Amino acid sequence: MHLGILTGGGDCPGLNAVIRAVVKRSAQLDHAVLGIKRGWAGLVEGEASPLTDHAVSGILHKGGTILGTSRTNPFRAEESVQRLEEHWRKFGLDGVIAVGGDDTLGVAAKLAERGFGVVGVPKTIDNDIGATEVTFGFDTACQIVCEAIDRLHTTAEAHHRVMVVEVMGRHTGWIATVAGLAGGADCILIPERPFDLEEVCDVIRKRKERGRNFSIIVVAEGVKPREDSDLVTQDSRVDEFGHVRLGGISNVIADELERRTGIETRVTILGHVQRGGTPTAFDRVLATRFGLKAVELADAGQWGTMAALQCGQIVGIPLEEALREIKKVDPELFASAEVFFG
Repeated sequence: MHLGILTGGGDCPGLNAVIRAVVKRSAQLDHAVLGIKRGWAGLVEGEASPLTDHAVSGILHKGGTILGTSRTNPFRAEESVQRLEEHWRKFGLDGVIAVGGDDTLGVAAKLAERGFGVVGVPKTIDNDIGATEVTFGFDTACQIVCEAIDRLHTTAEAHHRVMVVEVMGRHTGWIATVAGLAGGADCILIPERPFDLEEVCDVIRKRKERGRNFSIIVVAEGVKPREDSDLVTQDSRVDEFGHVRLGGISNVIADELERRTGIETRVTILGHVQRGGTPTAFDRVLATRFGLKAVELADAGQWGTMAALQCGQIVGIPLEEALREIKKVDPELFASAEVFFG
């Protein structure tokens, strides 16, 4: 069997662990693996090269992806789909393992409907893909954010400031909630709950009344205030899947907090630093298990499926089940964080 593997969407700690696992397991089953460059763009443009045991040696601990990535949606134009299909046949592929988030997996699902052999591996640091308990990269991102909060605590306390920390989270606030809870945040704002700025100000004021002259506010990039549903974006551009570029809501929040409370407020936008660097041990193992399962699903001809973590086991589920709805923050988990607000 000839398998292709690609990594699409934003880079994520653990991608190389998936690639390594796919190549190693495929070799055991006598399957050849073709590394497709830059996500779905590689199939559209015909950019690919064989992946050998030597090619994946020493990549387990590395961040990023040796295959490169892009946010390419071939279904934006029928011509792109035709070119993708031509290269699929030219490369002699029996199937493709697509590693990515809902956009990358959405393309995979459409190809499956056309009869192409695809298997998905869930990847997003936002942890918002349904039908899997967790996605690799999330644990690493939370660790990075938690460490940043720890460091900001000392500066906030020394200068009697409010620190607003903006983290990733377009539609869900998993990183903000988990890292904020672990880092001792005094307030957490997430997309699932439109916020009232005056309530945030009350948290800060009450802390000051108790002699706590600093506060840490963790904000997911996709949050919306109750009184204004418009997104705050860096610019009006969108990617090939129609997503606006988020970022900057924390600046708006910080300016208003300082105006209302009179307390000096500063912003730290962690941005892409959350994606980079060495994956944690948890993410390396989870990504490896996903990669092994993806090859086994392909070997069994179970196309149109995705590897998922359920009840501690790696299982295969239909792609459409994974894409049915995004996984929002567990209300019980957020309630645990709320206990410490203020």
